[in-house]
Amino acid sequence: MDMGDSRNTLHGMRALAHPLRMRILGLVGDRAMSAAEVARELKDSQPNISYHLRKLADAGLVEIVEEVPIRGGLAKRYRHYPPAVAAPRGPGDDSVPGRRAAPGAEAALTDAELWVDPQVWQDLVARGRDLSHQLRDAARPPRTPGTVRVSTTISMVQMDIPTQATGDTHTTE
Repeated sequence: MDMGDSRNTLHGMRALAHPLRMRILGLVGDRAMSAAEVARELKDSQPNISYHLRKLADAGLVEIVEEVPIRGGLAKRYRHYPPAVAAPRGPGDDSVPGRRAAPGAEAALTDAELWVDPQVWQDLVARGRDLSHQLRDAARPPRTPGTVRVSTTISMVQMDIPTQATGDTHTTE
């Protein structure tokens, strides 16, 4: 999605307006997947997922990275490569347009739906909470000498919650 072209931006924003598409982007950002694979993971129909993948592809948010022969046809495998997003620009801001972080700046980014061991998940959530508190406690007034301007978003959400009685999972949406 070209953030400099308002028509493309509007088209991309409309493509992202559907919550299922955001979940699809999370899956295909981690690895290339076909509509059938995404449908299985999201417990949805393959035709519905195909429709949403086409909308995301039309908006330039996913790419077809390979076509795999399957039962006399071709299965398209899609991948999402997150675009750089322009930071708000103010007077005297000479940062490079189209970049969220300054070139060469240290940054970390993860946006994916993953499956991990429950104990690993609990440990990581605790570390994320600690990190969030450390950042909050370290914050200084804007433009304090000796500080750097940073942006952070920390969001860690368990997608399925096991039920006590059966051990089955249900989606939290």
